[in-house]
Amino acid sequence: MNLSAFARVLALSGLAAAAIAQQSPAGTPPKTATPAAPALAPVTAPESNLAPDTVVLTIGNQQMTRAQFEVLLTALAQNGRPATSPAQKRQVAEQYAELETMAQEARKRKLDESPEVKQMMAIQSDSFLANTLAKKLSDDTHFTELDLRSYYNGNKGEFEEAQGSHILIRYKGSAVPLKPNEKDLTEAEALAKAQDIRKQILAGADFATLAKAESDDAGSGAKGGDLGKFKHGQMVPAFDQAAFSLPIGEVSEPVKTQFGYHIIKITARNAKTFDEAKPQIEKELKPKLAKEQVEQVKAHTAVTMNEAYFGPEPPAKPTPAAPAK
Repeated sequence: MNLSAFARVLALSGLAAAAIAQQSPAGTPPKTATPAAPALAPVTAPESNLAPDTVVLTIGNQQMTRAQFEVLLTALAQNGRPATSPAQKRQVAEQYAELETMAQEARKRKLDESPEVKQMMAIQSDSFLANTLAKKLSDDTHFTELDLRSYYNGNKGEFEEAQGSHILIRYKGSAVPLKPNEKDLTEAEALAKAQDIRKQILAGADFATLAKAESDDAGSGAKGGDLGKFKHGQMVPAFDQAAFSLPIGEVSEPVKTQFGYHIIKITARNAKTFDEAKPQIEKELKPKLAKEQVEQVKAHTAVTMNEAYFGPEPPAKPTPAAPAK
């Protein structure tokens, strides 16, 4: 990790301040190193035997104990920067030492007394506190077996899956590109063509053969219309509703979407049982509940923006209709 990347992680997480603050009594200044003290405390025993208050790094007038340094390592690991080997830890120490050396020189030059710098330091502190609260809310989020079952019963569509094929007949204005030398059909003409193709299938024509010849969905058409497996809610609403209500093996009436008219045939459909879905629910439910708690925190603090500076608040985006289940 280069110094700039290391500094960004520290700045976003408030790690340098946290390492000292979490291990030092409130109001106690950092220990000042004596001139005779070595830069690193002598290590005569394996790392695991060092006492937590053993000084492992000294940078100018700043000392860092093993416990403080490991707070830094833990936080870096949580930010995707693990350092476990002695060589990696030494690299972190070197990078932090370079950063702290520059910070000490900045303080000597009284750059930290600038109003702009004070404001940015306060923002950094608030960012660290906010991230700490968000993590605590997530860590403290727990749910019972009843919670899991309630979520499953209320969201069964998430655990449904279908397998099938379709033939798409596009019409003017469709996002699907027009095939070379193909007429750009009106909606009425596309519907009539889709109905004719359905009649041919019901009379015994092969679905896959017609899909290869007639479907305007080039991707699935080349595979005989095969869409593979798809989850409930993955397709546009009208298609989704038809796919999850059509009896297995039957050929649908033409289904209109923004892409054109679809002739759909579902060959299989299944839903996970509660026990099968439980690991997925546990994985998805925790961040959802944690987000709800964050929204509750936000709801208790009024936020007002000066429209003369920020402009009027944009209109709320309409909530898209949930896919039919």
